[in-house]
Amino acid sequence: MLATYTQVTPTRLLDALRVATNQLHVDLEKRLPFFSPVLDHAYFLRLLQAYHGFYRPLEAALLTSGLVPPALAQAERIKTPALLTDLQALGMTEPDIDSLVQCPQLPVIDSPGACLGVMYVLEGATLGGQVLRREIHKRLGLDEHSGASFLNVYGSATGPRWKAFLEYLDCVSGDDATTEAAAQAAQSTFACFEHWLDAQEVLL
Repeated sequence: MLATYTQVTPTRLLDALRVATNQLHVDLEKRLPFFSPVLDHAYFLRLLQAYHGFYRPLEAALLTSGLVPPALAQAERIKTPALLTDLQALGMTEPDIDSLVQCPQLPVIDSPGACLGVMYVLEGATLGGQVLRREIHKRLGLDEHSGASFLNVYGSATGPRWKAFLEYLDCVSGDDATTEAAAQAAQSTFACFEHWLDAQEVLL
């Protein structure tokens, strides 16, 4: 789930990312079960397992790529540890977590633009987690201490980090190659994520 936290002057790159992903975001959001009556504790655990299977290899790929700009402080934006904490809080052991299947089909991160496109989707989803965490607490009674820290992984830094990300995009030279690479990578991230969640049978 993406959301607008602050007003930042749109750039060509940011506009391209929004246009490229808007419908994909809407379509995926309709299929996520966070607001569905079917979501119970067992379903939520399966959902987090599926998220882990996507985020863990994708964040590793971002790290390996060496393309995350230093200004975006990659170490502060890693979400996998929160997923590990949540899975343990929900009853899984470390060996069980390590044996979880991981997504084999990930977006290609082969340029600075592609890196930003992937990050745009992940950072937007993190911002949207602020809405989801309130729903999960209301319906399942879970919070950052009992299995839902992933939905509030940045805590009070959520807004500032989203703003910093948008401001970085605002400073990127929006040449055609960078813009196209970012848009394609963002679309690929959505497509790979939905395909993976579908394969894990956690979508509506």
